[in-house]
Amino acid sequence: MFGIWSIVPPLVAVALAILTRKVVISLFVSIWIGGLIFSMGNPFGATAMTFTWMKDVMVDSWNARFLVLVALLGIGAAFMYKVGGSYALTRSLEQKLNNRKRAQFFAFILGIVVFFNDYVNSVIAGNASKDINARYRVSKEKLAYILDATAAPMATIGPVSDWIGFQVSLIAAAFVSMSMVETQPYFAFLSSIQWNFYSILSLVAVPLFIFGKDFGPMATAELRALKTGKLIDDGAVPLSSVEMDLGDPINQEKANIWFFILPLVTLIGVGIWALWYTGGGPEGKNLMDALADTEVDVALTWAAFAMSLVGVILALIQKFSFKDIEDTVMGGIRTMLPAIIIMILAWAIGAVTDALGTADFVVGATESWMSPALLPFLIFVICMFISFSTGTSWGTMAIMTPIGIPLAFSIGGASLIPVIIGSIFAGAIFGDHCSPISDTTVMASIFAGSDHIAHVKTQMPYAVLVAGISAVLYLLSSFIRIGWLLLIIGIVALVVLSRILGSRYQKKHFSAEEIALLDAKHIAVE
Repeated sequence: MFGIWSIVPPLVAVALAILTRKVVISLFVSIWIGGLIFSMGNPFGATAMTFTWMKDVMVDSWNARFLVLVALLGIGAAFMYKVGGSYALTRSLEQKLNNRKRAQFFAFILGIVVFFNDYVNSVIAGNASKDINARYRVSKEKLAYILDATAAPMATIGPVSDWIGFQVSLIAAAFVSMSMVETQPYFAFLSSIQWNFYSILSLVAVPLFIFGKDFGPMATAELRALKTGKLIDDGAVPLSSVEMDLGDPINQEKANIWFFILPLVTLIGVGIWALWYTGGGPEGKNLMDALADTEVDVALTWAAFAMSLVGVILALIQKFSFKDIEDTVMGGIRTMLPAIIIMILAWAIGAVTDALGTADFVVGATESWMSPALLPFLIFVICMFISFSTGTSWGTMAIMTPIGIPLAFSIGGASLIPVIIGSIFAGAIFGDHCSPISDTTVMASIFAGSDHIAHVKTQMPYAVLVAGISAVLYLLSSFIRIGWLLLIIGIVALVVLSRILGSRYQKKHFSAEEIALLDAKHIAVE
């Protein structure tokens, strides 16, 4: 109904965020512009719609519970820090993680291991690796990239996660609408993994840039951190600072690594159990069916509360006063406050794009180009645009899966369905990485301690490189029908291009001494 005007608000949000580095203001302005379009140019109507959309997303039961979840994750992480768990972990690992490459790789491995939820991934990997990476002068931007590039890609390909349950449920619904009852949705998902080029190549890219050469703004950020010890740039403002919000750990000299492990095990254990339980596991459903029907918001809220409760118990064992406990609770919430505000505004942008019909316009504008050869590429690009504009990968999947699967079947047959499923999920993850209004991107910034827009700017060239290779692979998919073979081609291309870009950028912009500093594994630390 609103045509090309429907894409204006999300584009304004992204452009303003990058230009001004003020995410909250940028989001609010873009929502108001959406209200202005929706109310046909009436500024008073635009203002009224702005606050109506914000109210609606806050009272939505899913969103409201996720706000509670985020606050509880902040509280649990605060106790892990305040009782000295993070400090004890760093102290216990400093002999093995004795250079900056290993410190970064440690964060990457944690991101692979904690695969069942992207939020939990950022909390755990960020808390566990932040101090040791700071010790070896790894920039906050680089750590945020490592967290972000492993969280969603790992959750979307499994082996078991709430993401996969959600994705399988979308596939199942599409199959039902097409009366394809003989096809197992989970089997279709497994078949699509080899076609989810962006997610897999993102995971491959992280160690390439840990052990290889950075380029673009990331290389500049890393050089700054190494030369000056400034982990964030002058004038940069992290979304939150644990140290500033919480102060120093109490009784740090008595810190024990179990103070980190126990809350972590509680979060993971209760989380996995709750995902199974709320999905109907006790009623006899298998794990994947339970994950498809699980109440993610409820399950993870239970897990975050259990983690916070263990933190309180550890604090009492450490003889915290009730004032210390209350201050830690409030400090944990304060740490997550920027994420909560940005999420509310980002959800409101989603409401704006829904009201204006952004997704329908984008799909309609490209329908005439569709062909079996171009469909995977076009679906990937459309999903990239929608997820980048709205900041939601799940929303993009929910919009495009019921459109893409029937379209694939009608113009290319059943063999094209796994390719399209993979391209939908891949495009959705791209926006999850690149958009400054993505909740996962926000979480990576918070738990790395990075300036948010600095994280977006430094990560963007890496994400675009992976997306560009993925796009070429989707174009080649009409000639090469083996996804794993295309992936091998993509990995080779990624290795070659990352080395060429890194070497050329550093030779052009840095001195030989600076390049040697960037390549060094060991640096002097205090």
